[in-house]
Amino acid sequence: MKSQLALFSCAIAVAFAAPVTAQAPQLTLEQSAALRCSAAFALVAEGQANGNAEALAFPPLATRGREFFVRTSARIMDETGRTREQVAAMLQAEAQKLWDEDMIGEVMPGCMLLLDASGV
Repeated sequence: MKSQLALFSCAIAVAFAAPVTAQAPQLTLEQSAALRCSAAFALVAEGQANGNAEALAFPPLATRGREFFVRTSARIMDETGRTREQVAAMLQAEAQKLWDEDMIGEVMPGCMLLLDASGV
């Protein structure tokens, strides 16, 4: 799954390379949780697409996870004034942290509840 993270990170870096500025407001707890779950959904969906057994243990996330990811990104941009590039950098950093700290399995139960509550 580490190679999958590398592909995910490269795709985001190429598409949205830009630094996050210090003037952006802090994220709320809700925004932070949604951002973390968006990153987790992207990692799990990528793993599912590549047949990773751990990722396949979760419900399919290619459609619902992507929609949650898109809506969360748009909401954070609207609510904080951050650019697409800044939000993408935050998502990339969160995905890397989840991967490095081996926390994907730990956060997914709560993220699945958040996904269900979102109505997506």
